[in-house]
Amino acid sequence: MPDKYATSAKSALMVMMLANREVPNTELKETYKITLLPKDRDVLNRDKLLETLKEGRRFIHRITDRGIDWCMTHLVESELPPRVGPQARVNQELLRRMVPFLRDRGLLAEAIRSRGLEELIRQVYLELGDGYQDWVRLAKIRPRLDGADREEVDETLLKMVKSGTTHLVPDSNRKVLTEADHAAAIRIGGEDKHLMAIEES
Repeated sequence: MPDKYATSAKSALMVMMLANREVPNTELKETYKITLLPKDRDVLNRDKLLETLKEGRRFIHRITDRGIDWCMTHLVESELPPRVGPQARVNQELLRRMVPFLRDRGLLAEAIRSRGLEELIRQVYLELGDGYQDWVRLAKIRPRLDGADREEVDETLLKMVKSGTTHLVPDSNRKVLTEADHAAAIRIGGEDKHLMAIEES
């Protein structure tokens, strides 16, 4: 495969494929030590492997289904270093069989985007709100969790709260609460919580 993209661009795509969510440019740099230069970012956007949005002064990236397809093809077709052990070679052979099977059935992107409930909650939260730290109603989030069990969702929300980056609060304006708000609320400490905010990790 021609080496069309910079190493940093390829690494950024892999990170975003595994994260399966919007990834701020600052996270690429601070967490993964990847500097995605504007010229490399523009090439990925032009080729529709990546979608980049600007929120204030921040650039936020999300990999496309086409980007996932590129990543998997790159993993399958790239040559392994000569000294790589047998386990890595077996893993690559497994990919070489699985990727075409999933791609031919239109399931490749879906298989990669499958994720845990916490990641799904984070993704839905970001899609519904105006970025991190925005308050989003649980009544809007719950219906978009792929039919996840209520008890499992509540347990996941509590785990996220304990991590310190997720916050649940009641709506102080009780008059605006709908039946959906009451049904979606989670009860913590004897109080119903209707709104959720997630801090950027």
